[in-house]
Amino acid sequence: MKPKERAIAALNLQEPDDIVPTFELEFQLTEELFGKGVRFLTGDDLKRTSGEERENLLIENALLMIRVADALDYSIIRINWLPTIEDEIFTIKFLKKEVGDEYLIACEAGGTYGIPSGENMEEFAYFLFDKREEAHQYAGRMRDWAIERSKRLRDAGLDCVTQCTDYCFNAGPFLSPKMFSEFVTPYLQEIVGAQRDMGLYVIIHTDGNIMPIIDQLLSARPHALHSLDPMAKVDIREVKRLYGDRVCLCGNVNCAILHMESPRKVMIDTLRAIRDASPGGGHFLTTSNVPFKGMPLENYLAMLYIRQRFARYPINVEEIEKEISSLSSLK
Repeated sequence: MKPKERAIAALNLQEPDDIVPTFELEFQLTEELFGKGVRFLTGDDLKRTSGEERENLLIENALLMIRVADALDYSIIRINWLPTIEDEIFTIKFLKKEVGDEYLIACEAGGTYGIPSGENMEEFAYFLFDKREEAHQYAGRMRDWAIERSKRLRDAGLDCVTQCTDYCFNAGPFLSPKMFSEFVTPYLQEIVGAQRDMGLYVIIHTDGNIMPIIDQLLSARPHALHSLDPMAKVDIREVKRLYGDRVCLCGNVNCAILHMESPRKVMIDTLRAIRDASPGGGHFLTTSNVPFKGMPLENYLAMLYIRQRFARYPINVEEIEKEISSLSSLK
């Protein structure tokens, strides 16, 4: 199957014909994979640029996205942060011209309240209580902005949107479920509904323990949830049991293990994620956040090695259990 076809199968809760698809919201190890100086654009790179000079930088950046996706067998190319929507539209059109329907092309288009910064957390809490009507008006403006943004990106050729808004700490959501149902859920439902009506696939990302609000997240009808955070004790097996017939799961190889432990322990955790989430389809094998700077590349490649060996349909759970036992017995 083409990578895009694998992605669509998973998002539609089906098994691809060959292997569990993978992607990442970001890949920050380009220098480790390809060599020093090979990296994605930053805001500083594009400062005071315009015209052909800017377009050339954006083209180089897009070509690196394709290079990463090709090297790591990603099914989704997600456009990394760019300073303007015009830059994103240019990039979408270039990617479509270069790769056609080989990959699903994704970009950010969220617009709801999330966890505020530490600097204004107290102020934000008072704002919701003391200026409730104003808080709803602002939430409505964010909703309208996200929907209009999604239209422009869709018209440029976008296939999929991600909504990366952190709602939860490891202990649970920042807003109580009751407050979440007032200030986030109705707007999230409207945004996702509009995006789906546009023909876009929708992936919601949040770290932390989502279990107290997972039913509200799913009431918005996203196609997928990312990242089902194991460091917040989110059990992907239990989420699959409860909700696997309603939403695709993206995750959830533990980033703490990927960062701090050996390749062997990464392999064991990857096997766990495949065993618990891949059978029956509706799963992308991904990290529990992103492959971030400082994560050993050999550990991330160990995760992808296990995917190539054991994440093929139909999933052989017995073989996976034997491999977990064998790796666990090693010192």
